[in-house]
Amino acid sequence: MTLTPLEAVAAAFILANVILAVMENIWTWPTGIVGVLLYLVVNWRAHLYANAWLQVFYFVLSVHGWYEWLHGGKNKSERQISNATWRIWLATIAGGALLTLPMWLLLRKSGSSPVMDASTTAYSVVWQFVLNFKVTVWFAVDVIYVVIYIQQSLYVTAALYALFVVLCVKGYVDWRKTAIAALQATA
Repeated sequence: MTLTPLEAVAAAFILANVILAVMENIWTWPTGIVGVLLYLVVNWRAHLYANAWLQVFYFVLSVHGWYEWLHGGKNKSERQISNATWRIWLATIAGGALLTLPMWLLLRKSGSSPVMDASTTAYSVVWQFVLNFKVTVWFAVDVIYVVIYIQQSLYVTAALYALFVVLCVKGYVDWRKTAIAALQATA
């Protein structure tokens, strides 16, 4: 499979989406909405059906995240960044694991890389939900996505996800500093 204009445009929107999220910029959500709608088509054409349907879920979560970031704080104010507690980490790991099995059962006889497709989809659902509440946890699954997209010859998308690994680490560090500074300011 070669690079299509659709994949290039989708990659550009999702790159902008992640960069804006790292910067804690509210425009992350509308750029993400456009990107996920484009990637729904890209993934479907690549026979990554769980990841295609994941884009529908991302669309819904993006609308929710947009609202949460604007009005999810105290007294419907802007939501502030917070660190993931051990309970949140445990819940995300367990939630992703629990979602992986039924997704794998649905995908095992169709599509490409059903185990990786199911697990990345499951963990993406869980971590995207947590991101909506400005909690810092989202990064590990991108490494697996790089492998999946290389297997499907979606090289631009694979490179994009490799960049996401770096951006997620940067975002985690920046968001953690912001959360710590906010805690110190209220102490």
